[in-house]
Amino acid sequence: MKNWTKFFKKQHKWPALVLTLFILLFALSGIVMNHRETFSSVDVNRDYLGSEYKYENWNKAAVKSGLQLEGDTALIYGNIGVWKTNDNYKSFENLNQGFPEGIDNCKIEKLLKTSSEELYAGTLLGLYQFTNESWVKIDLPVDEKRVVDLLEVKGDFYVLTRSNLLKQTASGFEKVNLLAKADYDGKISLFKTLWEVHSGEAFGQIGKLFVDFIGLIFILLSISGIIYFIYPKWMKRLKAEGQAVKGKAKFLKFNLKWHNRLGYWMIIFLILSALTGMFLRPPLLIPIANAKVDKLPFTHLDDPNPWYDQLRRITYDEELDRLLLASNEGIYYSDDFFETAPVSFPNQAPVSVMGVNVFEVVKPGQYLIGSFSGLFYWIPERDLIFDYISKKLHVPVKRMGPPISSHPIAGYLRDANGLEFVFDYSLGVGNMSDHTHFVNMPVQIQKAPMSLWNFCLEIHTGRIYQYIFGQFYIIFIPLAGLTILWILITGLVLYLKRRN
Repeated sequence: MKNWTKFFKKQHKWPALVLTLFILLFALSGIVMNHRETFSSVDVNRDYLGSEYKYENWNKAAVKSGLQLEGDTALIYGNIGVWKTNDNYKSFENLNQGFPEGIDNCKIEKLLKTSSEELYAGTLLGLYQFTNESWVKIDLPVDEKRVVDLLEVKGDFYVLTRSNLLKQTASGFEKVNLLAKADYDGKISLFKTLWEVHSGEAFGQIGKLFVDFIGLIFILLSISGIIYFIYPKWMKRLKAEGQAVKGKAKFLKFNLKWHNRLGYWMIIFLILSALTGMFLRPPLLIPIANAKVDKLPFTHLDDPNPWYDQLRRITYDEELDRLLLASNEGIYYSDDFFETAPVSFPNQAPVSVMGVNVFEVVKPGQYLIGSFSGLFYWIPERDLIFDYISKKLHVPVKRMGPPISSHPIAGYLRDANGLEFVFDYSLGVGNMSDHTHFVNMPVQIQKAPMSLWNFCLEIHTGRIYQYIFGQFYIIFIPLAGLTILWILITGLVLYLKRRN
């Protein structure tokens, strides 16, 4: 029995010591990520990060697209905010006045100038209108903040969020009733379910605060574990020197008591947190990426909206008088402005689960679709899909691996001369028309910071550990998750043996 106790002590102590720093970072970053809007004003200087996180050649989704105004005047926008150019993208002027402080508050998904000369910006945290040389926020009748697209059709202005399509009326914005697609089965993706259980969002604000509390428990267990490892040796040295250690011994006993109690009382939630987190990153994410499950009853996920958190882009084919709607599960069309349910195209262009970044009407019935799965020229009526980079017919290939192609497309724009520029997330901008180079990234734009939320995301997903583990960082999350589970289980066994 003593040998088993000794075994479990070692199995609990040494893995915990190795992972302590990582567990602390997981917990702290998770708490920040649970409150994005609260921390949206806090940024991180990219100069303090490695070269992997610095802007170079307009990469890292710095640019989503551009909005041509008149002549050589245009606006370029994306994760860097909004910048104005009067010389066809040769020089730039900052146009982010009015957005709240913090780069998260000026991450632009779409700019639109209406036929009545009104300029709107759909951003990560709301809808804005440019008035009197400043951006002014417009309230929307939905709880969600993120605006993913803007559209004007026949004088009507539409706003698309991740779950709703809104139409501007004389009295404000109203929801468009998007009927359920024909294949809607009332289920939701397993990934989304695990994500919202892991963050606590499935249970609303109370759930998020409870998960924050679990993160705090992980922090307290880590710190108290370090104290229990260090204190006995320190006390032994002090005792050898003739110093009193009675008070320190009392504190050590108190520390161990609450280390054990907190771990025992919260063990189920600690295990659930580690287990759900393991499946939110490759390689464990891959087998569940397309799985669907029933909605958890009495949770935030049990939403009657059949398009809940699925909408990504919307565009209008004027010649065909057809609206096209891109979701995370496919692309749909409506020939009657959504009076009936949107219809799925029989053949689909490849689209990343992370969403559509480019959705352009090139000609009637012909579209340009860009995402982290690549850039494709799509002619659905003729069942044709061309790889726009290689100019070859696309041949679908089923493969297991990360859902990112060799050309993850973050943005696309045409300049005043009609030249096409594609923005690769990793490589940056490239010219699709000729050999003309897009202007080098100006220093003032290149210095745009990273939001604290995105920095914490890099920590929480393990991507930042590429500097330590190289390409093997991809397996860090599942290995760390399994190790944390083992630490929790061995700790529980030791506590139960001690109590008995």
